[in-house]
Amino acid sequence: MPPITGPRRLLLSLCSFALAASAASALAQSAPELPQASPKAKVEQRVGLTDFSVDYSSPAVKGRKIWGDLVPYDKPWRAGANASTKLTASRAFTFAGKPVPAGSYGLYAVPGKASWVVALSSDTNAPGNDYDPAKDVARVTIKPQAIGARERLTFLFSDTTDHGSRLDLEWEKVRLAIPIAVDTKGQALANIEKATDDSWRPHYSAARYLLESSGDLAKALTYVDQSIAIKPNWSNHWVRAQILGKQGRAQDAIATAEKTVQLGTGDRIFDSFYKADVTKSLASWKQQKR
Repeated sequence: MPPITGPRRLLLSLCSFALAASAASALAQSAPELPQASPKAKVEQRVGLTDFSVDYSSPAVKGRKIWGDLVPYDKPWRAGANASTKLTASRAFTFAGKPVPAGSYGLYAVPGKASWVVALSSDTNAPGNDYDPAKDVARVTIKPQAIGARERLTFLFSDTTDHGSRLDLEWEKVRLAIPIAVDTKGQALANIEKATDDSWRPHYSAARYLLESSGDLAKALTYVDQSIAIKPNWSNHWVRAQILGKQGRAQDAIATAEKTVQLGTGDRIFDSFYKADVTKSLASWKQQKR
């Protein structure tokens, strides 16, 4: 029988590849779902205004010697199994006293007999237990504590208050307690200041809507005066000037428009988009007064 060559040989090769791929796919689909040796786990905690989470895989003791054997002393460990353990914080915080910006970090440890080194790394996907210490964002030393037996590695948040918490790593008969703190008071005060600083806007928006939709001008004037009482600026003064102009109160409109120019000059938005309209309206109202 002559050898198969050319197009026929290529066609047979493609058919063989397709059959092999189909068989592999069918085998994968028929494989039963079974428990993982180190299942994925996640713990979350809000501390004041800051959301924390830890994503990790949770290995079991299974009668093995853990510390100094399965997890060697004095070598980097990903504080879990399979993939890197990841700590995420929605706001800046301190990690055992070290300031850390908001973000996601790889959590690594170097266990020792008397103390552990714990590090947060900017690398959240380092392969295995290999990671680059040069990418550490925070690095601290903590003494482990003895606890009752814990079969699976577990992370939990303990003793949480508005201003701090404790991130505990527990496995076998060891607990590593990492203090975490947040500036909730400062964050809350900043939120209050922002809300207060913006409290002029609802009355301003209501007045502007009534002005632009030919609504009740008397009510619009009431709203804009309330806005000005909270925080005077060129925006609410310009709306007030236009309301007064529509009411035929040219003299009052002129005075308010001049105040608008005084408050707005130097502001990029005012100078670029509004100053020409204010100047034009001023000239028109002054013409009415002649």
